[in-house]
Amino acid sequence: MKQFLGYLLSAIHYPAFGLLLLIFQPIQWFCYKIFGYAAHKKSVDILNFFLTKTYYLLGNRVSFTNKQNLPLNRPIIFICNHQSMYDVPPLIYYLRRYHAKFISKVELTKGILSISYNLKVGGGANIDRKDPRQAIMELSKLATRMKDNNWSTVIFPEGTRSKDGHLKPFQSAGVATLLKKCPHALLVPIAINNAWKMVQHGIYPLGPFEHLTFEVLPPVEPNGRPADELVKEVEELIRLKAG
Repeated sequence: MKQFLGYLLSAIHYPAFGLLLLIFQPIQWFCYKIFGYAAHKKSVDILNFFLTKTYYLLGNRVSFTNKQNLPLNRPIIFICNHQSMYDVPPLIYYLRRYHAKFISKVELTKGILSISYNLKVGGGANIDRKDPRQAIMELSKLATRMKDNNWSTVIFPEGTRSKDGHLKPFQSAGVATLLKKCPHALLVPIAINNAWKMVQHGIYPLGPFEHLTFEVLPPVEPNGRPADELVKEVEELIRLKAG
């Protein structure tokens, strides 16, 4: 019955999601070209607020819990487990105060309304997984922007999405590259739950009546420690909360 309702509700969700991407494509362009970074970022924040609300058309709910007193004048590396593309809009919206940027596949910078444009001009890193040299250079440039602007970034160290919610081993290379250029960045774990259930049947139907939760966990100070040790500590914190 639940899957059957998923077919019906997905037919409502997808047009709404797509319409928002269509509407905000020219809005983003206008904001960026005429008013610059701050206006463009505001348009992206608003877009992702509404994209998150489309989850409710499926009967889903989103809870984002942040009880940590995180600094606004210091770069942050938000380290999250990764369950689906539906992780991203809530993270963009609820982390908006921290100017959180994303590390994305370069393929996503073409052909997707609103999303591709934001990836090209929003200040994140677009990496070619087939070209390790290019990937390291992009991450280094992102780390420099973090340091210069007190921006933050979101990284998914599993490398790929978990299809069943169980964590894959975290890789430390991306965090190591960021810390090399931005060594004073604070590491902040975020545990994501139930986002995988939205796509457990594939892209259609989407899973309805789920409660997606995002919990910001206590931060980890780098203090010059090796990246693999730091990432292992973060992984253990997330593993206690996600799954």
